[in-house]
Amino acid sequence: MIVIAGGGTGGHTSPGLAVAALLRERAITCAWIGSRGGVEARLVPERGLVYHAIPTGKLRRYWAWQNVIDLGFHVPAGVVAAWRLLKRLRPQVVFATGGFVALPVVLAAALSRVPIVVHEQTAVPGLANRIAARFARRIAVTFSGITDGFPASKVAHTGNPLRPELRGGSRADAIARFGLDPALPLVYVTGGAQGAQRINRTVGQVLAPLLHRAQVIHQCGDNPTTGDRQWLEERRAALPATLARRYTVIPYVRTELAGIYAATSLLLGRAGAGTVNECCQLGVPALYIPLPGASGDEQMANARHVERAGGCAVVPQALLTPERLLERVEALLADPAALKEMGERARTVAVPDAAERIVKLLLETR
Repeated sequence: MIVIAGGGTGGHTSPGLAVAALLRERAITCAWIGSRGGVEARLVPERGLVYHAIPTGKLRRYWAWQNVIDLGFHVPAGVVAAWRLLKRLRPQVVFATGGFVALPVVLAAALSRVPIVVHEQTAVPGLANRIAARFARRIAVTFSGITDGFPASKVAHTGNPLRPELRGGSRADAIARFGLDPALPLVYVTGGAQGAQRINRTVGQVLAPLLHRAQVIHQCGDNPTTGDRQWLEERRAALPATLARRYTVIPYVRTELAGIYAATSLLLGRAGAGTVNECCQLGVPALYIPLPGASGDEQMANARHVERAGGCAVVPQALLTPERLLERVEALLADPAALKEMGERARTVAVPDAAERIVKLLLETR
């Protein structure tokens, strides 16, 4: 029995799903411990995996009353709940995919003397994983040479697994589903599940000239606070019919993501671990606008790591304007051969057998 712990975001969930799929193929029993409200609470049961929810807290680096509640109540309650689950499940090893959701399980595993393998998806280790690493027997990292904050003797370069279903995408399916023009390049805009307001609004300001050059699928989130989805729909409604047909606004992307990736000429989005890994694994050229102020500026570090290999272009958000965005996108789309080469260079950063490497590490550790 192997327990997978983590979630809260797609970046902390997708690697665990890929590992769980491989464990199932090899007839190795696994269970997942996660939060009650994170994306994993929906995605894991959808794949037929045993799922246990525990109380979780968030490790904020700024003063907030929620810190007192989370650290004083939710995290300790999560540790107790995880300890009881581990006592009942009796796993041979815990695979922690990172983030605040995994930390109570790591602490409970340490108390229970269960071996721990931690996976770090980003180029800059987060606070939760730096804490978890103290209790881990092995630490799997995505990027070669990234050991900052980790004891080098514990580190193994495994890469970041890709969910198997994303490899089977069909361009024809995306064309049929979204009514795409096969002769036009497709720009896929994404800011993660909640969307990215700065990207949403900047793209919205250059829709007409952008759509003269390409068609766009825009995954914008559905945040009622920003109102981006409604604003983008209004911008679409104001377009001439010929251009409006080239623009699809969608709040969330699920099973259709594989087809979108297969049809995408250029991705425009944040540089979170999940998005960067998917683009590198699938050879999708990208223009990244990293989220500033993230822990350790991890998104910029992710993007720069791929950029050094020639696998993407980067625009810091501080330099982002509608004019600059349009100029960069048009320049990239104007050279399809260079875009194709960018995608191939992105592949060199990925580790195609990452799931196999992690499973091997888990079996050696248990």
